[in-house]
Amino acid sequence: MTQPSAWDIGEKKKLLIFQRSFHEHTLRMRVVLSQLPLSVCVCLSAILVWLFFPATLENPLFLIFLLSQAFLLALCIVVPWHRLPFASFLIIPILDMVSIAFGREGGQEALTGLSVLVVLPVIWLCASGLYPRLAIVMSFLGPLGIVWVPVFLHNEVSEQALTKPLLFPILILGIGVSVSVLTLSMVRQQRVLEQKDEALKEALDISTKQERLLNTVMEALPLGVVAVDGDGHDILMNRRQRQTHALATPPDNDDPNESQLLVFDIDRSTPLPPDRRPVRRAVLGERFTDQLVWLGTGEGQRAFTTSARPMLDDAGKFAGSVVVFSDVTDLVNALAARDDFVANVSHEFRTPLTSILGYVELILDDASLDAHSRKQLDVVRRNAERLLTLVSDLLAVRSGQIVIQRHTADVAELVRGSVTSAEPRAAKAGIRLSMDLPDALEARVDSSRLAQVLDNLVSNAIKYSLDGGDVEVAAWEDEDFVFCRVTDTGMGMNEEEQAEAFTKFFRAGGVRKSAIPGVGLGLPISKAIVEAHGGTITLESEPGRGTTFTVKMPA
Repeated sequence: MTQPSAWDIGEKKKLLIFQRSFHEHTLRMRVVLSQLPLSVCVCLSAILVWLFFPATLENPLFLIFLLSQAFLLALCIVVPWHRLPFASFLIIPILDMVSIAFGREGGQEALTGLSVLVVLPVIWLCASGLYPRLAIVMSFLGPLGIVWVPVFLHNEVSEQALTKPLLFPILILGIGVSVSVLTLSMVRQQRVLEQKDEALKEALDISTKQERLLNTVMEALPLGVVAVDGDGHDILMNRRQRQTHALATPPDNDDPNESQLLVFDIDRSTPLPPDRRPVRRAVLGERFTDQLVWLGTGEGQRAFTTSARPMLDDAGKFAGSVVVFSDVTDLVNALAARDDFVANVSHEFRTPLTSILGYVELILDDASLDAHSRKQLDVVRRNAERLLTLVSDLLAVRSGQIVIQRHTADVAELVRGSVTSAEPRAAKAGIRLSMDLPDALEARVDSSRLAQVLDNLVSNAIKYSLDGGDVEVAAWEDEDFVFCRVTDTGMGMNEEEQAEAFTKFFRAGGVRKSAIPGVGLGLPISKAIVEAHGGTITLESEPGRGTTFTVKMPA
């Protein structure tokens, strides 16, 4: 590789000088550049005189003009203007006017109109933006002196002699005024631009700091975060999310699209359809919370809950989304271990409970048994049956399979039966029970299972209502669906408790503090029974105001 020559370096410096904005140069260079146009014009004038009017070069006044111009250019180059008062360089254009006066007088016979050169120092004075009033006055007095001083020196003073050249200084004055107005306007614009530039620099500095802070926070988060635009392109991804993405990347594909990633459903083996994958749902503008997915395969497979929130532009239109991935593998494994433990314990309970019930039945069949003993054995049998039912429900919830046997039943009668059974407990607690039912409401349901749901909801309404409260049970039919509603005026639940109400073993904080008995399985079992019928169960609640459960099932 050849080194650049001195000529190349010099040419580059020259180009750099003329490519820069004028205000970017040093003060000395700006003074030189302001004087340079006049110096070039003087050189051209000298060449023309030398070629066509050599005798003029012997004129002392013209020689003073040439030498003074050379001296003034050298002065511009040599003087350290930045060390002098800032406006001191304005002496140069004023001296230029004096120099041009000598040139006009000495070269008038050779070159006519040499006095026009005065427009260059006038432009310099007015374009400097310094002392604008003085600059305008000098733009008139300078040219006026150039045309009037010779008249006085030659003693040719007359009205005609003074008036005849007066148009020239007036014209130069007009040029000076125009330049001054334009300069002042440009100075104001430059100040505005400088203020905007400062504001932009401050905004950029703030934005840079915020971006640095955002990147630091994103990299420190234990969650995977990815932001996508409206077209699905990644615009932000933190370190944890890059690791998560690498986990879902197939081994034989370094750059997979969303449909090729190893994303599986909660069974850990069924690939999620592309339109149900978290990032794709986010790109479609969906808002969701805690979607459970499994990423990767084999021993390295991990469980993640995903949530997405859309981003909107100033017009309120969808502009992208932020998706958060949280690794919950340990929690999912712990829940699975808990369910396995519950299932194992339930299996172990079932055998002795069945044996107890069998022997109790045998003893009760003994005709010689006295009434007192029979009463005590009835208590044993009732509680053993209750335990066996609880164990069966635990196993059903664990497996997620509740068998129902549909048949035509009167739902209104099932509601009446549940309310009638609950009346003694309601009366003891001071609860007012009421019903809003049609005479008959037939539907194809599992009557025993639906009665279990109704008993559970009515029992909870009474259990969690304060003394003197109200519980209303209603049922009706709408199109092809049957609805049952249980409303109480009890303690109610907040939003967080409502979100967990159907979770196994969950009990609200107020319930735990009040020592109301229960294990937190009634609502999960009720939900499983309703969903086995192809229906839904929902709740509305407000702390201190009560709760409403609504069951909707196909008729």
